[in-house]
Amino acid sequence: MDTELKCNRLTCRNVLTDKAVVVQGSHIFCVDCANELFNAARLCPACESSLTEPDDIVVCENQKTDGVCSLHPSNDYKTSVLSGLSPSIILEICSRAISFWQYQIHQENSFQQAVLRNLNDKNSQLQKQLDNVIREANSEITLLGNKNSELERDLEVERRKVRDLQEATREREKEYQKLKVNTTLTFRSIFKFFKPFRF
Repeated sequence: MDTELKCNRLTCRNVLTDKAVVVQGSHIFCVDCANELFNAARLCPACESSLTEPDDIVVCENQKTDGVCSLHPSNDYKTSVLSGLSPSIILEICSRAISFWQYQIHQENSFQQAVLRNLNDKNSQLQKQLDNVIREANSEITLLGNKNSELERDLEVERRKVRDLQEATREREKEYQKLKVNTTLTFRSIFKFFKPFRF
């Protein structure tokens, strides 16, 4: 089977390779978690079952010693482990082993579905927050656009005023120049008039 076994402690979930601890109830833990958990209490942390019997907790590691099995047993071990047992017991053992794997696969699928639901919920929340940010940003952009339009209208009014003032200034300059010319001509006429009367 290609499925990897993982420590059933939710805060760990390390992939199990050579060593593991299997408990009654089809749960499996890494050795570090098992040492921490079972030294405090003889309860399965996954299902809270009481683990009082000697075979309720089985340590599996690479080398076979008394009371210890292996996640990667040797061919000799595979040959001898069930030898001498009746076919019905062998089938029962195989059935329980397959049930263990089915349970682990079911638990992994349930965990992944819970993770997916959690991610979808977080995604929905983030999407709502993003929608709110976009809505607020669009409102702010609209408000700034309106203010900009008002400022552009005010600027155009001021430009028209400046143009009108410039035009009025040019007209006054023209009038001034005309008045200056007329004044000059008038003075000349007066000087010509009074020129013969010398004393």
